[in-house]
Amino acid sequence: MSASKRLTEVFESAEEILFDDSSKFIFFSDCHRGDNSWSDDLAHNQVLLWYALKRYYEDGFTYIEVGDGDELWENKKFEDIRKAHSHLFWQMREFHKENRLYLIWGNHNADWKEPKTVEKHLYEFYDERAGGNEPLFDGITVHEGLVLRHSDTGHRIFVVHGHQGDLWSDRLWRFSRFFVRYVWKPLQVVGIRDPTSPAKNFKKRRAVERRIIEWIEANDNQMLICGHTHRPVFPGAGAPLYFNIGSCVHPRCITGIEIQDGRIELVKWWVRPDDESGVLRVTKETKVGPKRLRDFF
Repeated sequence: MSASKRLTEVFESAEEILFDDSSKFIFFSDCHRGDNSWSDDLAHNQVLLWYALKRYYEDGFTYIEVGDGDELWENKKFEDIRKAHSHLFWQMREFHKENRLYLIWGNHNADWKEPKTVEKHLYEFYDERAGGNEPLFDGITVHEGLVLRHSDTGHRIFVVHGHQGDLWSDRLWRFSRFFVRYVWKPLQVVGIRDPTSPAKNFKKRRAVERRIIEWIEANDNQMLICGHTHRPVFPGAGAPLYFNIGSCVHPRCITGIEIQDGRIELVKWWVRPDDESGVLRVTKETKVGPKRLRDFF
């Protein structure tokens, strides 16, 4: 099935979330939480992500994780991931308890497309200290896509991981998972990159972006937020409304998209030295924006 048909299929079946100018959303994508081994791409940025989520929770944001949150291609057991990043899951649990957490599955965690698998692994976990099961994301639904609809204007924002229509990431994801788990993971440990990944292959990344932009243009410039390619994108004036969150596995930062006060912006969280003391601080910077959402429609 073509990328256009797949994206249309997800768009038309997606759950709608009503929002207005008082709503606050933070979008992160491609966290690729692993087992804290040498192949765990998030290991060097896990403190950045934890701190950012803590701040967003305290500030009343809703967290939408746009696919590939858990690295289930390289790691066979989700429990290894949950234990390695228990601090992140506990912070996400705080969002979930207040109905402020939405999860979207991507190609690297397509296992979550199965409700029974979600129930088995994400509803609860075994707490060794308590000696029994404790709730994690009890009752959660993991979506393929979401649509945010403004309650006043009716304008819609389509949120999807972005791998749809990519043969190896979509239709043949199980074969790709086998290849990554048993071939590329061992090679990654010694520094060899996977040339089939759009995050690490320029031509493949551009092809994915081109297919998504073609869908946007064919659907009356429908605003779309995605991840998958790991390349942050914030469109300029007159450009197709293609927004890409980037990822949480950049070498020295994590990138995200914020919506609040009826505005949207691309942000970066990183560790930088204080100008005077040299003390290292986790800092948020605006890369592009903020711009009024209404100006895009």
